[in-house]
Amino acid sequence: MALLNCSLIAAALLGLTSCSNMIASATQSATSRLGGTLTSAISNQNDVETVRAGAPAYLLLIDGLIEDNPESAPLLTSGARLYGAYAAAFVVDPARAKRLTERSRGYARRALCQKNMTLCPVLTRPFREFAPALAGVTKADIPPLYTWAIAELGWIQAHSDDWNAIAELPKVETALQHIVKQDETYEQGAPHLYLGILATLRPPALGGKPSEGKAYFERAIELSDGRNLSVKVQYAKRYARLVFDQKLHDRLLRETLAADTVNPGHTLMNVLAKEEATKLLASSKDYF
Repeated sequence: MALLNCSLIAAALLGLTSCSNMIASATQSATSRLGGTLTSAISNQNDVETVRAGAPAYLLLIDGLIEDNPESAPLLTSGARLYGAYAAAFVVDPARAKRLTERSRGYARRALCQKNMTLCPVLTRPFREFAPALAGVTKADIPPLYTWAIAELGWIQAHSDDWNAIAELPKVETALQHIVKQDETYEQGAPHLYLGILATLRPPALGGKPSEGKAYFERAIELSDGRNLSVKVQYAKRYARLVFDQKLHDRLLRETLAADTVNPGHTLMNVLAKEEATKLLASSKDYF
């Protein structure tokens, strides 16, 4: 209502700069909120096929919004998250995954640079320059740093045939560890989930750290009160299979299948987690 009144005044009194600025500010704020609303609508959807079919339109929409607001950190964050999630959940073509994760990564970098100019210049620098710069990242910078870390991880996964991409993993791990130190409850403990995955990428003989991974997974379950079902699925897939613990593996997957999928911000991923749990449980006897 206030926006309408201000518009009427602006139309009647041409050149009233203060009111024009109010309109621009309100419009930009509404646009930024739209990006967040799109992300929330998708993450809370419980029908996978609806998202699979409709998400590309949202990706194009967020691109357009960013083009009109290229310095909007909220929009850039939404774009990074939407592109990254879509590529991870629905894209199987390697070349396409590379393109989409590249866009996710680019948006995430730009969002982080809008929030922290100290960290921005070292994002593409060697690890020895990147790690010390994290000391200046405060709790207020966690959202864009987390978005960057996850987007970077998605990009690395899509470019796993490139050793230069693999070499970026220590940056992601260190960033996630810094987030945990600042606020381990962020996103229901999701940083612990990704640290658990990173710790169990390789067997112990090749440098893997399954005991650390187990601790991360357990903490992620605790912090999410067991409502982020992706944690139990990854725990089973990454740790239980790595150490050949079928009892733990099957228990985690059965608990996942018995759980409620509704969890604000994680519903879609919970549905996808149940689909993966079904496949993993069906292959349990053959694997073990």
